[in-house]
Amino acid sequence: MYLFTVNNINSVPKIVMTDNNEMTDYFERKNKGFLKKQKFRLKNKLGWLGVPQVIPYRGFGSYASGEATITGALYEDKGLEKPEGKNSSRENILAMLKRYSGDQIPGARIKIHLGNEHKQRLTEENGIFKATMPLNEMNGERKTKWIPYQAELLDQIGPEANNFRVPGEILIPGNNASFGVISDIDDTIMISHSTQTLRKLRLMLTHNSRTRKPFPGVEAFYRALHQGADENSNNPFFYLSSSEWNLYDLIDDFCAYNQFPKGVYLLREINPGLLNLWKQGGGNHEHKFDKIIKLFKTYPNLSFVLVGDNGQHDPEIYARVARIFPRRIKAIYIRTVRKKKDRHIKKLIAEMEELNVQMVFTPDTINAAQHAQSINLIAESAVKAIIENSFTD
Repeated sequence: MYLFTVNNINSVPKIVMTDNNEMTDYFERKNKGFLKKQKFRLKNKLGWLGVPQVIPYRGFGSYASGEATITGALYEDKGLEKPEGKNSSRENILAMLKRYSGDQIPGARIKIHLGNEHKQRLTEENGIFKATMPLNEMNGERKTKWIPYQAELLDQIGPEANNFRVPGEILIPGNNASFGVISDIDDTIMISHSTQTLRKLRLMLTHNSRTRKPFPGVEAFYRALHQGADENSNNPFFYLSSSEWNLYDLIDDFCAYNQFPKGVYLLREINPGLLNLWKQGGGNHEHKFDKIIKLFKTYPNLSFVLVGDNGQHDPEIYARVARIFPRRIKAIYIRTVRKKKDRHIKKLIAEMEELNVQMVFTPDTINAAQHAQSINLIAESAVKAIIENSFTD
């Protein structure tokens, strides 16, 4: 017998089974290898085996190309709930361990519905599914908007039908966007201590989306960028990070709770697992460059503001982008979270000046906001609010 309920984090329907053997059989069919099969049997005996859960991530599309890029995942449900107030350290540690201990489900059939269009995809080894879908029926004003899509698990898990559609959203930037914003997350908007491994792990394990702190004033600055200099724009946001997709719920709730502009998350793909917890957010950051280039190509008529920090090679990555698209970068803002040689910073700034790209290194949000106002990216009235917000955070 199957029941449908709603997941507490993303309002995602999930399957609840009364026969755990059917669920164990499904996981074993989708994962090859003796050790993995034994792992699922052990988790089932201990009552730790979650049900399959479809998670449609926010996608992005373009009026110009008439296409949308959609990404999602099929994972074992981790049973996470949104934190209420200050959860105990034990509760936060348990939640983070669940994020990394949940199993991905490869080779599952997912059907994606967008308007009258449908595509079927198989999940990859890391549980991720991807599709490029045509954007039909996009008549009327070409304003920035969010449009719905659905993802459906087609696999039969037991004797009864279990198909259901899970809603997702796609961002379509329109002609009321003056520019787009591409922002890093860790140590750019969220205090993460990414360059200090032990401190980073302690923060990850003992805090949650409601107790993790943004840098002072950054949420007000981003709201001002979203509204633009005329305060009537609807500038799209893309949040880029080397954090993994299994932190999606934490990042999304952090941004919503702190009232950051709603945007698309572009995270890193790895196979979840407890062994990967210690290296969260680290490793190779080349994927950031690839994702930024894709956004520039997806929106050929849109300029961008790039925001990052100097802890994980953002200045070097953004400089590489500027060399390719110098005329389409309004400004580059780099939060200085670690000391670097002045010679290196001056060399980057000088190179960007030759390309007529302004790269601003700053330890706080106020300097970035004042510069943004001086080049007509945000309203003058917004600066005062950002300064006040910086001292009340």
